[in-house]
Amino acid sequence: MATISTAQFKTGLTIEVDNAIWRIINFQHVKPGKGGAFVRTKLKNLRTGAVQDKTFRAGAKMEQAQIDTSNMQYLYEDGAGYVFMDMESYEQITVPGDKIQDALNYLQENMDVSIVQYQNEVIGIEVPNTVTLEVSETEPSIKGNTASGGSKPATMTTGLIVQVPFFVNAGDKLVINTSDASYISRA
Repeated sequence: MATISTAQFKTGLTIEVDNAIWRIINFQHVKPGKGGAFVRTKLKNLRTGAVQDKTFRAGAKMEQAQIDTSNMQYLYEDGAGYVFMDMESYEQITVPGDKIQDALNYLQENMDVSIVQYQNEVIGIEVPNTVTLEVSETEPSIKGNTASGGSKPATMTTGLIVQVPFFVNAGDKLVINTSDASYISRA
């Protein structure tokens, strides 16, 4: 593994600290008037999803975690987890649901995703930035309500609840932003 110092920090970099794998969300070099410089960071644990603030001395060294991503296609859910297939080698892997909890609201059969691995351990999946989901249930539209520009909750077929405009009805297909679970447009 490569050793890096705090001077090489950048957003999105993955490091290994305290036997955990962390992705740097935010960092700031601080040089106080008195005392030594330090680096304030906000880190996300890639195994648990927890976000933590951590401070390092300037110049401190740590291991850079080598994260591998591979493009795979989601096939189906079985009793043990979720089955994905590598599109080049046709190998299939089963990922437990607790490893991909955040992405389950967007996962659809035959969807292409990126599997994130650390030393052959699956630590998560990355879904596309936008997905098209069907509305399974929402309140019916009331004539005249659509002009005011408000919103109402709608439940998608995957179980995700999204705030949508009044004109959206059950059965509509919508484009959803996966980073913040927001409505973008009709499909």
